[in-house]
Amino acid sequence: MSTALTNRLSRGLAAPICLTWELTYGCNLACVHCLSSSGRRDPRELSTDEARRVIDEMHDLQVFYVNIGGGEPMIRPDFFELISYATQRDVGVKFSTNGTMLTPAAASRLAGMDYLDVQVSVDGADAVTSDEVRGAGSYDAARRAMDNLAEAEFGPFKISVVITRHNIGQLDDLEALAAAYGAQLRLTRLRPSGRGADSWAQLHPTQDQQRTLYSWLRERPGVLTGDSFFHLSALGEPLPGLNLCGAGRVVCLIDPVGDVYACPFVLHEEFRAGSVRDSGGFAAVWRDSALFTELRSPASAGACSSCGSYDACRGGCMASKFFTGLPLDGPDPECVYGHGETALRAAPGAAPHPGPGHSKSGKARRQPVFVTLGRGRDHGHGADTPS
Repeated sequence: MSTALTNRLSRGLAAPICLTWELTYGCNLACVHCLSSSGRRDPRELSTDEARRVIDEMHDLQVFYVNIGGGEPMIRPDFFELISYATQRDVGVKFSTNGTMLTPAAASRLAGMDYLDVQVSVDGADAVTSDEVRGAGSYDAARRAMDNLAEAEFGPFKISVVITRHNIGQLDDLEALAAAYGAQLRLTRLRPSGRGADSWAQLHPTQDQQRTLYSWLRERPGVLTGDSFFHLSALGEPLPGLNLCGAGRVVCLIDPVGDVYACPFVLHEEFRAGSVRDSGGFAAVWRDSALFTELRSPASAGACSSCGSYDACRGGCMASKFFTGLPLDGPDPECVYGHGETALRAAPGAAPHPGPGHSKSGKARRQPVFVTLGRGRDHGHGADTPS
């Protein structure tokens, strides 16, 4: 992408290119890298009517599609009602699931819907690797979900993987897994957000592994990344994508209670821009919030000004810097030249912590927990919905 277009996008758009909407904090897993520390549902979650009004706003703003996640979004009893309403209002839906509730009946129902994209999450090419992060039995559940989608003839779905130092050696195997289903592989970056704040130091890729990943991605432009790895573009030719931090400029997040954040990876009060429940709703937050206005202002290269690669990596990921205690105009903690590691060693104090969030234990846990759901529920209805 040209520098001129990058500069134009950095000043913000009339509507987000990518709007992420976490429908619920409820989840039956406890992944150690969960960006929202999900587990328990929040009693203040947007009601069905409130959620429908948000969808109406997306339609009026001409938001092309919304990324729906959680928690596990299929836990909400009105999940199918909401995604059906969105597609009827010409708002495309891409939703992420751990697969535990994606039964054959649910897969058939999804296969009958238009403007819908599904991605199933695993974090390794085998159960041993993936379950270490996502919980015992989670890999097999995700594979059953993939089988169900294939048998329902859903079409190409996506397999989503958060890259860690333990699965980066399985890139070819993950590519083969996606090919076996006729699916697309989507790789995303591990951020020190949510429970990831406690696991990032042990899980994020090494410098050598980052270079391996960059070369691998350069040879495979068809592998999706959602712009996760633009910090790697400092190594040479840029990876496909916007190659900039789009927080508050082209992306943002709506959380389950309607709060709007600059980025899916900075669920912290400092980056809360407003609420869809405020006067004017989401549109007013997107257009007028003081935080988004500030983020759209020209930014200084700061500590990266003396680096010849700033135009390539734009200083890296805001969330990764914030939750590791680095200044927002400092280097990315995973800067490919090692400047982030140097800055981390010199950091004066403790990094902001995202807190316990909605983890069921009230604090982050190193070992994930997998809860087997009752049989016979194909799309989240029933009295024993996890909370």
